[in-house]
Parts: sequence; structure tokens; C-alpha cells
Amino acid sequence: MNVTGHTTRPASIRDVADAAGVSYQTVSRVINGHPSVRPATRDRVLTAIEELGFRRNATAHALASGRSRIVTVLTANTTHYGYASILQGIEEAARAASYAVGIGVLESAGEAAVKAEVQRASDAGGGLIVIAYDRAGVRALAAVPAGLPVVGVVETPASPPGGESPWVWADDRAAAHEATRHLLSLGHDTVHYVAIPSSTRRTSARTAGWRQALREAGAAEPRPLQGSWGPAGGYAAGRRLARDPAATAILCGNDDLALGVMRALHEAGRAIPDEVSVAGFDDSPLAAYLTPSLTTVRLDFTGLGRAAFGLLHGVLEESATVAPHPVSAPELVARESSGPRQHPPRHTPRQHPGAVPPT
Repeated sequence: MNVTGHTTRPASIRDVADAAGVSYQTVSRVINGHPSVRPATRDRVLTAIEELGFRRNATAHALASGRSRIVTVLTANTTHYGYASILQGIEEAARAASYAVGIGVLESAGEAAVKAEVQRASDAGGGLIVIAYDRAGVRALAAVPAGLPVVGVVETPASPPGGESPWVWADDRAAAHEATRHLLSLGHDTVHYVAIPSSTRRTSARTAGWRQALREAGAAEPRPLQGSWGPAGGYAAGRRLARDPAATAILCGNDDLALGVMRALHEAGRAIPDEVSVAGFDDSPLAAYLTPSLTTVRLDFTGLGRAAFGLLHGVLEESATVAPHPVSAPELVARESSGPRQHPPRHTPRQHPGAVPPT
């Protein structure tokens, strides 16, 4: 505190220049290690920086280097677990590199709305990271102007992309394959699947991994049920599956869907895991604390966000070559919601008197 009781403001680059008796441009050269500064001048500036406690911020560095140290993330969602964790990873990595992060929300998948948001992000300078897990994100990634540094966080590609595609992804296909094999290994004849929406019209990687495991085992391939991103979609699908005595194992496209499925099975009197095994996807924080705790596949979304920023940072700093790549391997986390198939089932499906109508 100073004598007037007001908080002392942080020293600025101009304060350092005044104390050292140089221009603020000279201070910028010293901060950035420019070789044209005389040793005596450099010493005066460094002494002033130390005495004033000056700390360079991202804006000051941008002025000195001519580069904008900001990254804008374009995303259609900021709340679902995967999206939010990716944002967390991007922010952590950006902060460590003294970059600021802005977020542009894609409120619509309409072409005009997407282009307008991409333009706003482009005007901010720096680079872009697009979370392309939905139609709006896919369109935004395609609409980024040529020459603007961009990295896409995408679904697992159907085939390895070329070096011109700066993408990162988690191996969803391998994850769904592993979860399906786990359920089949417990003696279930087949595994039903409640799918999350895909970012494209093709079969999603998670659906493809589930189907591949069934085919390798010679198991029947039930038609996937299309869910949403949240528990309500899982609840609606679960009500349908609860009426089918042959549905003894269910894989859900994310943990939120699994939560809705488990509620519907509980209301129908189908015991988990004695009558029906349920597995989710993502290992969200709630998964370990459900009753029963949820078997799921752990994906490192935070690490995915850090990798996306790292790839973009290399491009912005001209220190790395763009190379698309998957990030980390999925990990099956077996918990209480999956178990051996019972022969025969102990109960017949019923409707719980407290059932909630689907929303």
C-alpha cells in the first residue's frame, strides 16, 4: 500500500524506461534478448526491471515481438465433460506459455453463423483451436481462412490424415472396441449400444469400434440407439432396452447417457449388474460415485487440450512441424456396473411406480 491507501499499480514497461533513462523500445529489445543493445544499457535496464519488480505480460510481449500471443478456441459447447476438459487443458498449457485464451461459442451450425464466428476469431489475431465434435465445429474447421494457424480437435479419423491436417484426437475406436470386448468377456451374448451424436454423417469411431468387437466375436449386431449428449437421451433409450429381456449388456457413448440408462433400468426393476451390465465412456468425475459405480473408458481430454495447444504453439513460434496425431491410449476402468451374465435373469422387467416420463 502507498501513503494514500491505494494499491500500488504494477510497474509498466514505460516505468522501466524512465528509470533506466532509455526508450520503451529499448526496454522491449532487452526483454526479448535483441543483440543490438549495448551491454551498459542492457545492465541499466535489467537493474531497473529488478528494482521495480516489472513482470512482462502477454500484451507487452506481443508489442515487442510483433506476434499476437492469444489463442481463440471455437466450440459449440463449454459444459459437457469432454469439451470442458479440453478447454481446461488448452488454458493450462496456454497460461504456462504466457498466452491468453479467448473462447468463441458456435451457437448455430448454420453456415452464415459459423462463418461470422470464424471471422470474429480470425480478427482477434493469433491462432485458432476448433473443437470439432459436432456439425458446427466441423463446419468451423473447414471455414478457417488459408494461412491462419489452426489446430482441430476431432473425432478419430476414418484413416490417417495427411500432414496438411493439423489435428489431434483420442482413439475412440480402440476405446469402444475394448469396452465391448470387456462386456462380451463376461458371458453376454451381445452388447447393445446407445450412441452419442457424430460430427459427420458417417459412422462414428465409437460405433465402429463397438461393431468391430462384435464381429470379431461372432456376436449379433443390434441396431444402435441414437442418444444425445445428456442423461435424458440415455433415459429414453434405457426405457426401450429395459423392455427387452435379451438386452443384458449396454455400452453408452458417454457417462451422461449411462446415467440415464441406469435410471431407466432401475425404474423397470432390472438389477445392475445382476441382470444388465452397463458401461460408459469418458470416466467423468461422477462415474466412480454412482450406485453402482460405473464401468467406463477413461480418455485424457485435458491432455488432448494440452496437445492441441502444443501443436498450435509450435506453429505460432515457428519451432515445430505440424503433424496430426492421436493423444494417449484409452484405459478401461472396470467398476461395479458390469458383471457376469446371470442364467436365467432373476427378475422380469416391470415399470417402477416413480417412473419419470422422458423429456
